[in-house]
Amino acid sequence: MLEDRSCLVPRDFPRESNWSACMNYSLDTVEVQHSKRPLVNNQENEVVQRKLPKRSDSVNREVALSLGDASVSPNDHAGNQCHAADNSDSSSLIPSIGRDNSISSLIRCSRSDYGTIASLNHSFRSLIRSGELYRLRRQYGKVEHWVYFSCQLLEWEAFDPSRCRWMHLPSMNPNECFVFSDKESLAVGTELLVFGKEILSHAIYRYSILTNTWSSGMQMNAPRCLFGSASLGEIAILAGGCDSQGNILKSAELYSSETGTWKTLPSMNKQRKMCSAVFMDKKFYVIGGIGGTESKLLTCGEEYDLVTGKWTEISSMSPVRARGDTPAASEAPPLVAVVNNDLYAADYADMEVRKYDKQNKAWATVGRLPERAASMNGWGLAFRACGDRLIVIGGPRTMDEGHIEVNSWIPSEGPPHWNLLGQKRSGSFVYNCAVMGC
Repeated sequence: MLEDRSCLVPRDFPRESNWSACMNYSLDTVEVQHSKRPLVNNQENEVVQRKLPKRSDSVNREVALSLGDASVSPNDHAGNQCHAADNSDSSSLIPSIGRDNSISSLIRCSRSDYGTIASLNHSFRSLIRSGELYRLRRQYGKVEHWVYFSCQLLEWEAFDPSRCRWMHLPSMNPNECFVFSDKESLAVGTELLVFGKEILSHAIYRYSILTNTWSSGMQMNAPRCLFGSASLGEIAILAGGCDSQGNILKSAELYSSETGTWKTLPSMNKQRKMCSAVFMDKKFYVIGGIGGTESKLLTCGEEYDLVTGKWTEISSMSPVRARGDTPAASEAPPLVAVVNNDLYAADYADMEVRKYDKQNKAWATVGRLPERAASMNGWGLAFRACGDRLIVIGGPRTMDEGHIEVNSWIPSEGPPHWNLLGQKRSGSFVYNCAVMGC
């Protein structure tokens, strides 16, 4: 609870050349909600004052918040690193408790703090950059989910729903053709993948939270766009879509972020593009889309069993209902997400949340979407699972610069009641969105 303590939050921190600054993303206005909308200010160099809990009734302290220690200069960081390296056992990390206990303690720290931890000495830095801590976090159920989304062509933001923090990623640097092409995104392991087209072929750009940099990703065996995709830990599956000639595909591929390689899987029963996908009950599902020679709306889904390697068609699994006045190709793929192995969908037309009954293979309305979650035939609205909660990212559409709002609902707590976690000035159209759990 952030009350009764003043805090100064700078919008921009100076860039640092060493890796210890990789987690020190600049913070926009941070607001924690108590049934109130956050304040929004668009000045570039603003300093935003907010309240934090008192440590005592008589003391109020102003602190600067960052993902690392923004109050320490790069030179101070370097000096501290050298001093710490001279006085630490690199094999044990924290000498007094040993390496195993050190790692056990670190996996319980918030990933927001890893930038600061990496600046302690070379041993901590190497451990975090190796990705070992993130693998152990998943193994021991200490995963944190952050939302990554883009409201501008080359700019990506990250949002930590637990601490209600905004973070700005480094800008992408692709060629102009990729910039203006349609793009899909996917988070898997410690990577954010962005798929698009360059002049002569499809391309993949990969952002790593370990290095805070973008690089070119490994090409698929059968490059595609407009596919359905979902991730589970360090693996992801992509299915369907279109090839470079516009042919609708029924092939599928599995990506491993550990090896950076693609593996061709058995093909689906139906060709489909503009479909959605989820993991549920440790199986991969492709839902809806457009297929057939006449490019009709598909109401079925398909289930892929990772153990048997077989696809099974499931009738009436798509939550999208045909609307005679809207061409199928103009509507967004189904807005679906899985929380605690239950499948939910956002019906943007009726502004409803629907839940899938796996036994009866039917959809039922359970409540409403946030009132200000505007979209254009479903485009521009993000509906994602984020740990034990559902996240809706979007905002009111205005002629001037709009707002992005992050709303959250925990299904286990009852019917949809959306809490506003954060708000900021931005383009109100969400181009891409992915959730990374690590």
